[in-house]
Amino acid sequence: MENQIKERREQLGFSQGALAKACGVSRQTINAIENNKYDPTLALAFRLARTLGTTVDGLFTPG
Repeated sequence: MENQIKERREQLGFSQGALAKACGVSRQTINAIENNKYDPTLALAFRLARTLGTTVDGLFTPG
């Protein structure tokens, strides 16, 4: 699954650490998701979308 998390995170001025803290995960988890090495749980996908001010569909596309 491909995602737009890095682009959206940078647009909003979040560091990986700040996004991770806001979503209750580690910075390494955010890094792995951004690099398409880990697909988040549905619950985490919704937390990421809410934190980044978008929808799950806006962040993720089937790849």
